[in-house]
Amino acid sequence: QVQIVESGGGLAQPGGSLRLSCVASGGQPSEMFGMAWFRQTPINERDFVAGISRGGTKTRYADSVEGRFTISRESARNTVHLEMGSLKPEDTAVYYCAAAQVLPGAVKTDVHPYQFWGRGIRVNVSS
Repeated sequence: QVQIVESGGGLAQPGGSLRLSCVASGGQPSEMFGMAWFRQTPINERDFVAGISRGGTKTRYADSVEGRFTISRESARNTVHLEMGSLKPEDTAVYYCAAAQVLPGAVKTDVHPYQFWGRGIRVNVSS
């Protein structure tokens, strides 16, 4: 069983930045998993934000964050980061880190392939 723990959320002003991190532990090595960040608000479903392949060679982003957010991974530390810049109020949400057993090079954008999830961390963008 893989446990995922997110950190780094909080309050930011519009135009500011935040860095989210998640650490995967237990079960198979994290390099066996594609990783992703999703976010959810009280009125929306859990939406894909950014994903990274097992080897870190491929990334995908939601159109709404393309050019503003960057996902990266440190396999040796079983850690995935989400650098969030040029934040907007509409980025306010609970952010979830997730892991999926996928083929090398694959990045899944739907929630269903992701078997392991963190508990979520809140990001609030407000002036």
